[in-house]
Amino acid sequence: MKILHCCFACFYVDNYGYQENILPKQHKLDGHEVEILASTETYSNNKTIGYVKPSSYVTESGIPVTRLPYSKFLPHFIMRKLRIYKGLKESIDKFMPEIIFIHDCQFIDIRKIAEYARENPSVKVFVDGHTDFNNSAKNWLSRNILHKIIYRYCAKIIEPYTTKFYGVLPARCDFFYDVYKIPREKIELLTLGAEKEKINTTKRDVFRKSLCNHLGLKTDDFIVVTGGKIDKRKNISALIDALQLLNCEKVKLMIFGSLINDVKKEIEIKLDNPNIKYIGWIKADDAYDYFTSADLVVFPGLHSVLWEQAVACGVPCLFKDIEGFHHVDFNGNCKFLKEGSAEEIADILRNIISNEEMYKEMKICALNCAENFYYSDIAKRAIQLI
Repeated sequence: MKILHCCFACFYVDNYGYQENILPKQHKLDGHEVEILASTETYSNNKTIGYVKPSSYVTESGIPVTRLPYSKFLPHFIMRKLRIYKGLKESIDKFMPEIIFIHDCQFIDIRKIAEYARENPSVKVFVDGHTDFNNSAKNWLSRNILHKIIYRYCAKIIEPYTTKFYGVLPARCDFFYDVYKIPREKIELLTLGAEKEKINTTKRDVFRKSLCNHLGLKTDDFIVVTGGKIDKRKNISALIDALQLLNCEKVKLMIFGSLINDVKKEIEIKLDNPNIKYIGWIKADDAYDYFTSADLVVFPGLHSVLWEQAVACGVPCLFKDIEGFHHVDFNGNCKFLKEGSAEEIADILRNIISNEEMYKEMKICALNCAENFYYSDIAKRAIQLI
């Protein structure tokens, strides 16, 4: 089938492990003809939002990408919020998709996709949502004007032609219903995930030995891993403080990713500790090896796509307890932090390390639930092929 992925409500970043990258890739692997239409918004230096020139190119997976320019009848900063593009309908008509998968619906030019769907009644449209009250609609203007009027208008334009609205978290399913007024029967959970072929738990000992040799660790250390795009909301500083409070030579913390300016100085000061290894930015695929090598993966703050990737690696996890984010819980594979303080993190780490039977049960459960987060299945569910 001809599947068009549309990434106009937010950024599209080449060669990342985001859902916008992996779903099209998996659809191509499944034998479909796939193209991507996207905005010019991306990440600059893996840290901040930036913009590239409009262009057409092919990804490393062999998928054609066209980045469309914003229209120019209003100032650029307004167009970036309204998200009106030049040449969207023409690009859709050229490809003639049978399925259109829209990654977030908050762009005025979604009306062009609705127009195509109206002209081609056989086309199937799916919309996913990455928006919740933890990452959006935080002030009165954003909540009541941008989301409840402008972006609700976008969602309602495409609703008559949409088969399913997918929230990638339970909280995001609720956002579709509560804010955009999408009927409950049209909303389903479609979780984020990981690439199954990049996860090899049978080689865990090989990965772990190589990692320990490289970082000067012992293979019988209790290795805690965290990482990602680290800003203040990820609360990694508290995790580092917890390791100090724990004061256990056996426990080692590995941190990968980029330190954003609001925490960079604070965290760098705390890295002068032989039990803490900061690796820096790594390739997206390498995160799987770090997770697989870990005894415990800890994310003490805001959600990221790495939550689901860690669970898919079959490793016990510790997450921040956030309402609407418990989809990663399979009755024992993970535990949750209520406050996320250094003291609480240290207490839970101490409990996990000292209770061998409980930790053994966590490991068994973690391995058993991993397959729920494989994109090989998620990609098929996304277009209702299973």
